[in-house]
Amino acid sequence: MAIPQTFIQELIARADVVEIVGRYVQLKKGGANFMGLCPFHGEKSPSFSVSPAKQFYHCFGCGKNGNAISFLMEHAGMTFIEAVKDLAGQYGMVVPEEEGSPEDRARALAQRQRQNTLTDVLEKAGEAYRKQLKDSPRAIDYLKGRGLSGEVAKQFGLGYAPEGWRSLASVFPQYDDPLLVESGLVISNAEEGNDEKRYDRFRDRVMFPIRNIKGECIGFGGRVLGDEKPKYLNSPETPVFSKGRELYGLFEARNALREQGYVLVTEGYMDVVALAQLGFPNAVATLGTACTADHVHKLFRFTDSVVFSFDGDAAGQRAARKALDAALPYATDVRSIKFLFLPTEHDPDSFIRAHGKEAFARYVGEATPLSRFLVESAREGCDLNTAEGRARMASNAKPLWSLLPDGALKLQLIGELATQIQLPSQELAVLWANSGTPHRPAPHRDRDDWQADPDGDYGTTSSVQSHPLDGEGTSTWKGKREWKGKGKWEGKGKWDSQRPSRPPLRGPLASRADHATRILLGHAALWEALSGEDHGLLCELPEPHGPLMVWLEAQLHEHGPLPWEALRAGLEEHEAQGLALRLMSDTGVPVEPTDESAAELRDLLNRMLIERIKEQETQAIEDSKADPSALQRYRELQARRRELEKLQIDGIIQG
Repeated sequence: MAIPQTFIQELIARADVVEIVGRYVQLKKGGANFMGLCPFHGEKSPSFSVSPAKQFYHCFGCGKNGNAISFLMEHAGMTFIEAVKDLAGQYGMVVPEEEGSPEDRARALAQRQRQNTLTDVLEKAGEAYRKQLKDSPRAIDYLKGRGLSGEVAKQFGLGYAPEGWRSLASVFPQYDDPLLVESGLVISNAEEGNDEKRYDRFRDRVMFPIRNIKGECIGFGGRVLGDEKPKYLNSPETPVFSKGRELYGLFEARNALREQGYVLVTEGYMDVVALAQLGFPNAVATLGTACTADHVHKLFRFTDSVVFSFDGDAAGQRAARKALDAALPYATDVRSIKFLFLPTEHDPDSFIRAHGKEAFARYVGEATPLSRFLVESAREGCDLNTAEGRARMASNAKPLWSLLPDGALKLQLIGELATQIQLPSQELAVLWANSGTPHRPAPHRDRDDWQADPDGDYGTTSSVQSHPLDGEGTSTWKGKREWKGKGKWEGKGKWDSQRPSRPPLRGPLASRADHATRILLGHAALWEALSGEDHGLLCELPEPHGPLMVWLEAQLHEHGPLPWEALRAGLEEHEAQGLALRLMSDTGVPVEPTDESAAELRDLLNRMLIERIKEQETQAIEDSKADPSALQRYRELQARRRELEKLQIDGIIQG
């Protein structure tokens, strides 16, 4: 969906940031502005200022700032598109789309109106369930027996669905309203030739309202008070509720996730409520389904650290494997993903009551990192004392490792996997890249499986071999090598590379810095997969590229990946605005994402890093005239440059 920039500007101008923020934060007039406690960090004295004149908010404590759209994105966890739609709906504006027929837009509007109506129905039912809870000593005793206070019950909006087949008829006089069936509150059994039979879905159950990130009720979970079956019952899939995308408790936990620094993903809504009661308000739960990629993506809008909690039995292990598959594509170098396996006799609630809050916090801190769980999952059932068992592990590991985004974690894991499989990491990478087709060992040094020769040359190979070098010229290896076992080659030789002169890029993309900047502005999510070395390189570029990258990094840290439309709105009056607009207006390079975007960016950054390291090498040699210790710095730089040059060649071999 593409939203015209003129509409975004009009929406920001019409929206009242004081009104929007005031729905989430208690504000008091203080001079020309309004003040309140910052919703983004814990504080006792108000430092959060909202300016009606500038339509801007700013926290003098943590530095958070922005307009009405960015507030909904940051505080409510919405995407840019979701925030624009939500804000437009509040002010009676229809979001125009640059693509789609009038019929498509009309259908989309009708769908949004129907969703709003269903939400209203569910909110009304939730209010009725809360009233019923006050009149049910049996349900109240059950919640007290689970250790829940009235305060926590109120926070999560707990209620009670009374016994009886048609209790909701007293709440909705039009009990035959199709909306009651569509919302999942009522079940309709219309048999052929007979009258339709309707009855309440939830009966004699404690009710847990399921809220979306805006706080709207979109469904319910119900738990029986005794041992009847099914113990738990969720709303069915509806136009407003999808189990594969929603997480119970995320709305209630959104502030705690920032304060605690991580999210704990549990298996049920009772776990979430009990953990909140016991001092862990940063818990959420999947809703009767396995963890999905949509779940993981939504969580990373709020935190960079996720801990999945599972029972230690076989079912918990299976659920953890599904969560691993969902999480791997999001396991960038700047994120933490762990897996917590509780003793089989405990759930989070019982563990804390038995061992205490501090013991549980330590248990969470010692949870299994994703890297170790991946290796353990690949090794399961494999006898590593046999070639067949190691081959099976390689087969198990390949699809898992392939899901990881490019970065340092992925490079380290192939080394660890290769050690257990007893293959050189270079050979394993080529094996996986070629899907088992015959191949030759790579004719260049890998730090893990080559022996450097005494005079500092690359390493050795058994013959003279040539191959394309980054698509430009050739690189030829001359020398001899001998296989010594345990991943080691010994011998001497060196590379001889020939490159043709490279013409500059056409049009406004006249440099690698231009090209890399263009890719990141168009696909900001790629920034998260880059290493600290990459970030430093980009942010230290000369003006205007470097300041633009510093600004982009700050935007990503504040709001997560934003589309170009949102970035463009925030670039007004920035010193690099002209550069950004020039790069993004060029029609010679597509703005839409392509499969090659990440690989293209990686290639550009490697080239830029190599050039920078060459300059640093020259400086180190110059410094060594006065400071002999600079030679060690030179050797370290040389090793890093050769590693990057090897990666460039790897890309050609594996591509």
